[in-house]
Amino acid sequence: MHGLDGSMVEPDWAPLTLEEVRVVMAQFTEAGEAVRILSVSPRPFSAASVVETKRGRVFVKRHHCSVRDAEGLAEEHRFMAHLRKNGVPVPRVLACEEGKTAVQSGEWTHELHELPGGIDLYEEAISWTPFRSNEHARSVGEMLARLHNAAETYQAPRRKIRPLVASFTIFATRNPRSALDRYLAARSALKTDEATRKDGAEALHLLAPFHAELLPLLPSLKPLWTHNDLHASNLFWSDESAMATATAVIDFGLADRTNAVHDLAQAIERSIVEWLVLMRDPAHPEDVPVHLDPLHALLDGYESVRPLSAEEVAALAPMTALCHAEFALTEADYFLGVLHSEEKARVATNDYLVGHARWFHSGGRRLLDAIRSWAVQREPRVVHG
Repeated sequence: MHGLDGSMVEPDWAPLTLEEVRVVMAQFTEAGEAVRILSVSPRPFSAASVVETKRGRVFVKRHHCSVRDAEGLAEEHRFMAHLRKNGVPVPRVLACEEGKTAVQSGEWTHELHELPGGIDLYEEAISWTPFRSNEHARSVGEMLARLHNAAETYQAPRRKIRPLVASFTIFATRNPRSALDRYLAARSALKTDEATRKDGAEALHLLAPFHAELLPLLPSLKPLWTHNDLHASNLFWSDESAMATATAVIDFGLADRTNAVHDLAQAIERSIVEWLVLMRDPAHPEDVPVHLDPLHALLDGYESVRPLSAEEVAALAPMTALCHAEFALTEADYFLGVLHSEEKARVATNDYLVGHARWFHSGGRRLLDAIRSWAVQREPRVVHG
């Protein structure tokens, strides 16, 4: 699987076996009998494979119940079904005869999805991989805007507290310190962890100027269910060319009720900055590659479908500096509470949370300056029809 530093490491979760898949798929008569496992996903937080059946191919994913139980997956599946109903190309989640889209057995929870149209062009891409072309970035922007338009009519409340959810609560308040205390207290693995509390306090100090910039704009950011992890490898693509377009959105594991600017900032954070360079050489933050041409293509593609308001435009730069904070903390919750790995938790809170926050005061200034320059120079867009 993909390790935290981008290397390939032994998986935390054993790969799916054909025997296991056959037992699970017997509950999903629509899927057909499993014949063989065609692929093993390198993603680290679960076990997943494309499986050939006598009726075609399906995607099977297994979670530990402490990460996703059937209720937790149902939160994601309901959002996916709404998007699909409203024209966003999202894989259909299969249901068993009882109508459930997730089945739980002992300590494991399984889900089955139809394979979407297109190809998994970025399947082997590690975290924070840049786009292969500006046209790819533009297409991702268009798809994200389509998703936000469709999500406007989805009114589910915020998700229940779970590991590995990219929420936006700490910097959505006037008092981030109190909000951080509440965030940690609500998660048993974090509330007594002094290292997380220490790193969190340092990150709050570093990120305070960006929160001050965002604060007056917060009332204008309408709550919205969002993907929170839209990068190139969470999409299927039309072909392998530089002109390929996104054909489907996958992996809604981090989805929650945040806002459109938060989601757009996450897409920038995931694909425009090569963070692993910073992790390997934190002494030279100015050497971290920042891909500004794809940034502008992403933003142009987004606004061609869903023009941003003046307040959303002004909020994007500070939100880009803030958006990773809660995902770093929820990773720490997962590493401490599920994997019981102090070492991995410190990567999340020190290298990611604090390290990224510190970078925005040095090498990251050019990214924020580029977003602010775009905000000033862009022509307001109007989409008709």
